[in-house]
Amino acid sequence: MDTAPTRDPGQLTFRDAAEADVPALVDLVQSAYRGDASRAGWTTEAAILEGQRTDPEEVRGVIEAPGSRLLMVERDGALVACCQLEHRGDTAYFGMFAVRPAEQGAGLGKVIIAEAERAARETWGVRSMQMTVISVREELIAWYERRGYRRTGKLTPFPYGDERFGIPQRDDLAFELLVKDLTEG
Repeated sequence: MDTAPTRDPGQLTFRDAAEADVPALVDLVQSAYRGDASRAGWTTEAAILEGQRTDPEEVRGVIEAPGSRLLMVERDGALVACCQLEHRGDTAYFGMFAVRPAEQGAGLGKVIIAEAERAARETWGVRSMQMTVISVREELIAWYERRGYRRTGKLTPFPYGDERFGIPQRDDLAFELLVKDLTEG
Protein backbone atom coordinates (compact mmCIF):
# COMPACT_ATOMS: atom_id res chain seq x y z
CA MET A 1 0.00 0.00 0.00
CA ASP A 2 1.27 3.47 -0.84
CA THR A 3 2.04 5.60 2.18
CA ALA A 4 2.02 8.94 0.37
CA PRO A 5 -1.30 10.77 0.44
CA THR A 6 -3.13 10.92 -2.86
CA ARG A 7 -4.33 14.35 -3.79
CA ASP A 8 -6.40 15.41 -6.75
CA PRO A 9 -3.89 15.72 -9.59
CA GLY A 10 -5.88 18.65 -10.97
CA GLN A 11 -6.81 19.15 -14.58
CA LEU A 12 -4.24 17.25 -16.59
CA THR A 13 -3.93 17.28 -20.34
CA PHE A 14 -2.12 14.60 -22.32
CA ARG A 15 -0.70 15.26 -25.76
CA ASP A 16 1.89 13.88 -28.12
CA ALA A 17 5.22 15.69 -28.01
CA ALA A 18 6.51 17.65 -30.98
CA GLU A 19 9.97 18.81 -32.06
CA ALA A 20 9.52 22.14 -30.25
CA ASP A 21 9.05 20.25 -26.96
CA VAL A 22 12.44 18.50 -27.03
CA PRO A 23 14.39 20.95 -24.79
CA ALA A 24 11.67 20.99 -22.10
CA LEU A 25 11.42 17.18 -22.16
CA VAL A 26 15.19 16.72 -21.80
CA ASP A 27 15.16 19.09 -18.82
CA LEU A 28 12.20 17.26 -17.23
CA VAL A 29 13.75 13.79 -17.57
CA GLN A 30 17.11 15.01 -16.30
CA SER A 31 15.52 16.76 -13.30
CA ALA A 32 13.57 13.64 -12.31
CA TYR A 33 16.54 11.27 -12.28
CA ARG A 34 19.94 12.93 -12.11
CA GLY A 35 21.75 15.67 -10.29
CA ASP A 36 20.86 17.63 -7.19
CA ALA A 37 17.42 18.68 -8.47
CA SER A 38 16.38 15.02 -8.68
CA ARG A 39 17.03 14.51 -4.97
CA ALA A 40 13.83 16.47 -4.20
CA GLY A 41 11.83 13.53 -5.56
CA TRP A 42 11.91 9.84 -4.75
CA THR A 43 12.75 8.58 -8.27
CA THR A 44 16.29 9.94 -8.25
CA GLU A 45 19.09 7.77 -9.61
CA ALA A 46 21.73 10.26 -8.45
CA ALA A 47 23.31 7.79 -5.99
CA ILE A 48 23.85 5.13 -8.64
CA LEU A 49 24.35 7.12 -11.85
CA GLU A 50 25.82 10.51 -12.65
CA GLY A 51 25.81 12.41 -15.92
CA GLN A 52 23.00 12.61 -18.40
CA ARG A 53 19.79 10.56 -18.35
CA THR A 54 18.79 11.52 -21.89
CA ASP A 55 19.72 13.96 -24.62
CA PRO A 56 17.92 15.83 -27.42
CA GLU A 57 18.76 13.15 -30.00
CA GLU A 58 17.19 10.36 -27.91
CA VAL A 59 14.04 12.40 -27.19
CA ARG A 60 13.74 13.41 -30.84
CA GLY A 61 14.16 9.76 -31.86
CA VAL A 62 11.27 8.69 -29.61
CA ILE A 63 9.05 11.45 -31.04
CA GLU A 64 9.85 10.59 -34.66
CA ALA A 65 9.98 6.77 -34.55
CA PRO A 66 7.14 4.88 -36.23
CA GLY A 67 4.90 3.17 -33.68
CA SER A 68 6.17 5.42 -30.89
CA ARG A 69 4.57 8.18 -28.86
CA LEU A 70 6.06 10.50 -26.28
CA LEU A 71 3.16 11.69 -24.15
CA MET A 72 3.46 15.03 -22.45
CA VAL A 73 1.40 15.65 -19.33
CA GLU A 74 0.57 19.26 -18.59
CA ARG A 75 -1.29 21.04 -15.83
CA ASP A 76 -2.40 24.59 -16.55
CA GLY A 77 -0.10 24.63 -19.59
CA ALA A 78 3.01 23.62 -17.60
CA LEU A 79 4.85 20.36 -18.30
CA VAL A 80 4.66 18.13 -15.20
CA ALA A 81 5.41 14.66 -16.60
CA CYS A 82 6.05 12.54 -19.67
CA CYS A 83 6.20 8.92 -20.78
CA GLN A 84 7.12 6.96 -23.86
CA LEU A 85 4.89 4.34 -25.46
CA GLU A 86 6.21 2.09 -28.20
CA HIS A 87 4.14 -0.45 -30.13
CA ARG A 88 5.81 -3.89 -30.22
CA GLY A 89 3.28 -6.33 -31.67
CA ASP A 90 0.79 -7.36 -28.99
CA THR A 91 2.87 -5.52 -26.37
CA ALA A 92 3.62 -1.87 -25.69
CA TYR A 93 6.87 -0.69 -24.17
CA PHE A 94 6.61 1.97 -21.44
CA GLY A 95 9.66 4.12 -20.85
CA MET A 96 11.10 7.60 -20.34
CA PHE A 97 8.64 8.08 -17.48
CA ALA A 98 9.43 11.27 -15.62
CA VAL A 99 7.48 13.37 -13.11
CA ARG A 100 8.78 16.71 -11.86
CA PRO A 101 10.43 16.07 -8.47
CA ALA A 102 8.15 18.56 -6.66
CA GLU A 103 5.10 16.69 -8.04
CA GLN A 104 6.24 13.20 -6.97
CA GLY A 105 4.65 11.22 -4.18
CA ALA A 106 1.14 12.65 -4.46
CA GLY A 107 -0.58 10.24 -6.84
CA LEU A 108 0.23 11.83 -10.20
CA GLY A 109 2.30 8.83 -11.36
CA LYS A 110 -0.63 6.46 -10.80
CA VAL A 111 -2.87 8.62 -12.99
CA ILE A 112 -0.27 8.84 -15.74
CA ILE A 113 0.55 5.13 -15.90
CA ALA A 114 -3.17 4.27 -15.97
CA GLU A 115 -3.68 6.70 -18.87
CA ALA A 116 -0.65 5.26 -20.70
CA GLU A 117 -2.04 1.73 -20.33
CA ARG A 118 -5.47 2.86 -21.56
CA ALA A 119 -3.94 4.68 -24.54
CA ALA A 120 -1.81 1.66 -25.51
CA ARG A 121 -4.81 -0.69 -25.32
CA GLU A 122 -7.09 1.62 -27.30
CA THR A 123 -4.54 2.80 -29.87
CA TRP A 124 -2.79 -0.49 -30.62
CA GLY A 125 -4.98 -3.18 -29.06
CA VAL A 126 -2.02 -4.49 -27.07
CA ARG A 127 -2.42 -7.23 -24.47
CA SER A 128 0.49 -6.30 -22.22
CA MET A 129 2.86 -3.53 -21.22
CA GLN A 130 6.60 -4.01 -20.70
CA MET A 131 9.29 -1.84 -19.21
CA THR A 132 12.83 -2.14 -17.98
CA VAL A 133 13.97 -0.83 -14.61
CA ILE A 134 17.45 -0.80 -13.12
CA SER A 135 17.37 -3.94 -10.99
CA VAL A 136 18.79 -2.30 -7.84
CA ARG A 137 15.92 0.23 -7.77
CA GLU A 138 13.89 -1.84 -5.28
CA GLU A 139 11.60 1.01 -4.16
CA LEU A 140 10.73 1.90 -7.75
CA ILE A 141 10.16 -1.74 -8.70
CA ALA A 142 7.88 -2.13 -5.67
CA TRP A 143 5.88 0.90 -6.85
CA TYR A 144 5.37 -0.74 -10.25
CA GLU A 145 4.44 -4.03 -8.59
CA ARG A 146 1.68 -2.21 -6.71
CA ARG A 147 0.42 -1.08 -10.14
CA GLY A 148 0.18 -4.72 -11.32
CA TYR A 149 3.59 -5.18 -12.96
CA ARG A 150 5.55 -8.30 -12.21
CA ARG A 151 9.24 -9.00 -12.20
CA THR A 152 10.37 -11.50 -14.83
CA GLY A 153 13.93 -12.06 -13.66
CA LYS A 154 15.06 -11.34 -17.24
CA LEU A 155 18.09 -9.09 -17.02
CA THR A 156 19.86 -7.06 -19.69
CA PRO A 157 23.36 -5.79 -18.95
CA PHE A 158 23.78 -2.10 -18.22
CA PRO A 159 25.75 -0.42 -21.05
CA TYR A 160 28.88 0.35 -19.04
CA GLY A 161 31.21 2.70 -20.89
CA ASP A 162 28.43 4.40 -22.88
CA GLU A 163 28.02 7.77 -21.16
CA ARG A 164 24.77 8.43 -23.07
CA PHE A 165 23.20 6.29 -20.32
CA GLY A 166 25.07 7.95 -17.48
CA ILE A 167 28.19 7.29 -15.47
CA PRO A 168 27.65 4.30 -13.16
CA GLN A 169 28.65 4.69 -9.51
CA ARG A 170 28.53 0.94 -8.86
CA ASP A 171 29.37 -2.22 -10.81
CA ASP A 172 26.20 -4.29 -10.30
CA LEU A 173 23.71 -2.50 -12.56
CA ALA A 174 21.40 -4.33 -14.97
CA PHE A 175 17.95 -3.71 -16.44
CA GLU A 176 15.14 -6.02 -15.33
CA LEU A 177 12.10 -6.60 -17.53
CA LEU A 178 8.74 -5.95 -15.83
CA VAL A 179 5.44 -6.89 -17.49
CA LYS A 180 1.75 -6.30 -16.91
CA ASP A 181 -1.19 -8.11 -18.48
CA LEU A 182 -3.54 -5.42 -19.79
CA THR A 183 -6.41 -7.85 -20.50
CA GLU A 184 -7.25 -8.30 -16.81
CA GLY A 185 -9.65 -5.96 -15.05
